[in-house]
Amino acid sequence: MTDSVLIEGLAVEAIIGVYDWEREVSQRLLVDLEMAWDNRVPAASDNVSDALDYALVSERVSDYLVQARPRLLETAAEGIADLLQGEFGVRWLKLALRKPGAVPAAATVGVKIERGSR
Repeated sequence: MTDSVLIEGLAVEAIIGVYDWEREVSQRLLVDLEMAWDNRVPAASDNVSDALDYALVSERVSDYLVQARPRLLETAAEGIADLLQGEFGVRWLKLALRKPGAVPAAATVGVKIERGSR
């Protein structure tokens, strides 16, 4: 199966970082997700209950980042992957998590992971 559901540029304000000052202020994170999903079933039924609900996925990812308050982007990315695979049954995903402004000379820094199998 090569079908996917995409969420790109999901902006979340969350506490993340290793420095003392980072533990006191929210910073903007950007999340890009590609998740394997068989889109034939929702296409046939035209019913959102058969689809991977990208609004609910976005809400859960945002809630996770706000509540987890991770120190590292790597920790946050793994937590999001576990959440998506556990709660939504996503078999495969590619995730990019970016922290704009973290390095003054760079537009953004971040991590990319791919988990599961298509």
